[in-house]
Amino acid sequence: MKISARGFTLIELLVTLTIIAILAVSVFVALNPAQRLKDAKDARRAADIDSVLTAIHQSIVDNKGTLPTNMPAVATETQLGTAAAACTISNTNCTITTAACTDLMAGTQNVSKYLKTMPFDPDTTLGSATKTGYSVQRDTNGIVTIKACYTDGTTTISASR
Repeated sequence: MKISARGFTLIELLVTLTIIAILAVSVFVALNPAQRLKDAKDARRAADIDSVLTAIHQSIVDNKGTLPTNMPAVATETQLGTAAAACTISNTNCTITTAACTDLMAGTQNVSKYLKTMPFDPDTTLGSATKTGYSVQRDTNGIVTIKACYTDGTTTISASR
């Protein structure tokens, strides 16, 4: 009795591997991981802005309408952080000319009761505890606006209350 074992030919293996490679590339392109990373960073920026704004307003409520001690003057946009100098930013989202950052975690009335630490930009080359990459501004009506100075998308990320 003769047993014949037949395997795959080289051509069949190459065709199968080519099809698998084409499918893998098309799935990778469809998922676009670089865009997903950018979207995740922008979502984190939006969440950080909301956290800071909520802390500021909780402080205002608890202190009978008084703004935190270190809030900037009306219509002055400043970067949040602890740095005493070099906090200027000039880009499409923020135009900050004030040298010193605004430290809302210091002073007699601050937001440290509502935030463990001040959040900073998720891109570590742009944000740190000393210069967060977020700005604060209030208008004459007492409306506070927090903005992300950097975004990975085209939309400005900000919130006001």
